[in-house]
Amino acid sequence: MARQQGPVIIKRIKKAAHTHHGGAWKIAYADFVTAMMAFFLLLWLINMTTPEQKEGLANYFAPPNVSESQSGSGGVLSGRSLDVAGALTDATRSDGIAIAGSVADAILEAAPGSTAEAQSEGKDSATDLLAQDSQRFHSAAASIRQAWESMPEIMEMADNLIVEASETGLDIQIVDQRGRPMFQEGSKYPYEWMRASLAAIAPVLERLPNQVRISGHTAAGVQYSDPSYGAWELSSDRANAVRSILGEFGLSDDRIHSVVGRATSEPFFVNDPYLAANARIRVTVVNQASPIPLDMAP
Repeated sequence: MARQQGPVIIKRIKKAAHTHHGGAWKIAYADFVTAMMAFFLLLWLINMTTPEQKEGLANYFAPPNVSESQSGSGGVLSGRSLDVAGALTDATRSDGIAIAGSVADAILEAAPGSTAEAQSEGKDSATDLLAQDSQRFHSAAASIRQAWESMPEIMEMADNLIVEASETGLDIQIVDQRGRPMFQEGSKYPYEWMRASLAAIAPVLERLPNQVRISGHTAAGVQYSDPSYGAWELSSDRANAVRSILGEFGLSDDRIHSVVGRATSEPFFVNDPYLAANARIRVTVVNQASPIPLDMAP
């Protein structure tokens, strides 16, 4: 007898698609990644910046208040002028390099101990003299910064320019940066921006009653084609070239205390003497008066 088969039942299950959750999480994640990248980039920039550069940035956004006189000069000093009489006035040489002479005159004449009235008081106290010198050095540093800021041709090299004032003197350093050297390669001849920066500081140095030391420095690891001409010769020649340029723009020879080449013996970065910034020119105004009084006529 044939077996009777029942009906075949086929069960089909319909699968519903998952509900779309939207893309808001992607935007939040992208913002998080961007913030982390910016944070680590900031940490890297802070780590790569020298203390001198940090101070320079701080001075740029919060420049020292040297004078309370107001003028229309504007710029970084927000309307404050280093010139007691008014705005900054520059004297321009025939070769196009501007010299902020009136700025130096105004600041250094206004500094304590530089006027005839202050000199007539006859303060013999060593503490008072030290305070006067310290104020004079800080005023000179502000004058140099203002002179540099007024010259657009060297503002792109702001990281190369360092000026520090202390109770013991005024330290001015012009350093090499990668891709932005001071001198032509292996040569004592400076680039024009280097000449312009020296031209700006020469009048300020001339008006300080202190001796000036100039030293040249090179970075380690440089290969010289001439065996008889190396780091010592190059650093000495560059220091002497700086002396000559400062003299060309107003610094008299009797203000020079010494001109020396240090080669690689005093690196700017002791832990890495191969960095480009170890190649530099250092101009130091020491707390030592000129052996010839400034008011003595020849």
